[in-house]
Amino acid sequence: MAVTGNHKSHSEVRIFRLCLFWHSGNNSSSSSSTNKLHHSNQRSQSNGYVEGNSRSSSSHNTVSSIARSLLPARRRLRLDPANNLYFPNEPGKLATSAVRLKNTSKAHVAFKFQTTAPKSCYMRPPGGILAPGESLIATVFKFVEHPENNEKLSDQKNKAKFKIMSLKVVEGVDYVPELFEEQREQVTVERVLKVVFIDPERPSSALEKLKRQLAEADAALEARKKPPPETGPRVVGEGLVIDEWKERREKYLARQQVEAVDSI
Repeated sequence: MAVTGNHKSHSEVRIFRLCLFWHSGNNSSSSSSTNKLHHSNQRSQSNGYVEGNSRSSSSHNTVSSIARSLLPARRRLRLDPANNLYFPNEPGKLATSAVRLKNTSKAHVAFKFQTTAPKSCYMRPPGGILAPGESLIATVFKFVEHPENNEKLSDQKNKAKFKIMSLKVVEGVDYVPELFEEQREQVTVERVLKVVFIDPERPSSALEKLKRQLAEADAALEARKKPPPETGPRVVGEGLVIDEWKERREKYLARQQVEAVDSI
């Protein structure tokens, strides 16, 4: 019985010591991890950020950026033509193309042109703002170089491309190109248009559409050049204002004189 009792007491002491060791180890590891977390928080707070918030924000930004890259870009503009810019093949001349831009969104949209060949191409207008449902025809000018080694029109390739970007803006804001730099994350690349040369002597649907769009763009440009209609009183000569009441009075006096002469 004594041996049995001693055996139980030794086993109980051994279990008790093991519990104490495990408890003290956990306390030391937890305290060290707490101290490390505390010091890391202090370092991150000294830099103006909290480590936990920075991790969550960075992970959130990463997830959102990945989601944006996977989702298709939401178009704000409808282009016509949609993928190409058609230029008459006239070597040595400045050819003109056109593309219609229409704002299909419910907000005001700023647009901007970019080209890979700024020395030989330019756009009119290079950028602007369209109200919801508003459209315009932009003209693009390009110098057509002479083909090399009797290159055929069908084989002629051009590396010049045109990128059209859009940005949602607040109504009433003035257009400046810096808007696309200040809000770079909100910019959408609408299309990248390729240059396609067409024979100006051969009738085609692309050539006919181009002629119609260029004529419409020229008419809109001339309409913008005209001065706005005058809404105030008419001014004749050197500041003489024609008064409607004076006109009626003069006509009345003239009739009176005619009637007096007839009575004589």
